[in-house]
Amino acid sequence: MARGTQHRKRRPQPNARVAAAPAAGKAKRVKHERWEDQLFFSRLRVHTKWVFALLALVFAGTFVFLGVGSGSTGISDVLQGLFNGSSSGGGSSLSSLQKNAAEHPGQPKAWRDLATKLESSDKLDDAITALKRYVALRPKDQSVIEELASLYLRRVTEEQQVYLDAQTRSGVLSPTLPGQPSGTSDLGKALATLSNPIQTAVSADLGGTTNTSYGKIIAFEQAAVHSYQQLAKLSPKDATTQFRLGQVAQGAGDAPTAIAAYRRFLQLAPDDPLAASAKKALRQLQPPPAKPKAKAKAKAK
Repeated sequence: MARGTQHRKRRPQPNARVAAAPAAGKAKRVKHERWEDQLFFSRLRVHTKWVFALLALVFAGTFVFLGVGSGSTGISDVLQGLFNGSSSGGGSSLSSLQKNAAEHPGQPKAWRDLATKLESSDKLDDAITALKRYVALRPKDQSVIEELASLYLRRVTEEQQVYLDAQTRSGVLSPTLPGQPSGTSDLGKALATLSNPIQTAVSADLGGTTNTSYGKIIAFEQAAVHSYQQLAKLSPKDATTQFRLGQVAQGAGDAPTAIAAYRRFLQLAPDDPLAASAKKALRQLQPPPAKPKAKAKAKAK
């Protein structure tokens, strides 16, 4: 009885109402992002513009700080300006090296370090003085002697430029007037006696500059010749040194030294590619042989 009663309870009632399904409302539309926002770089451009602005400022500041494209070395120029006279490019300062050399004049390294610092600071005359002190203590150091000779030749080039500039300015500031008579004529001699204050001032100023530069040129050339002579004595069988001595002496107008050096070079290296240049230089330096006197014509019988 109980089982049947349970079956009846499970049967659906004929008059039972089927529960109505809930009315289907409108489906909520999912809002999709724009296709541009799905791109990484586009999203970065839209949402993080301040990042790009910050990076631009950082790069611009870095270029200015380092001096890129400005012809300077940026921070190195600032530091060099701050420590000018006491430091120039790292290492020991110039003042400390000068003090060390003064306190230890018999130590070659003190003068060598000072010369290197002075040369890097483009103070060539002071560097030459320091190297001369070093060579006096180490007279067989060929590399330093050759460096000293190169400094002499650099100074020759600089003074030659000063000399040429002074001559050019003299010609511009006190030119020869068109139609001016020759200085050898009577009128030219008479005009030469007249004083022109402008030309007198220009001549005095530039004339002193040219004379000073010319004297320095001669002195530096002679010093370079002496340095190469030292090298030639230390290495008498070095053909390259002999050839270089010949060139420097020829440039200094020391013909006897140049001739001897070129001849020695040809003895040491007759087949060297520079032999032709040495022979050409010898032909220019040596006077041509005197022509034999023509024999007197036989008297006619």
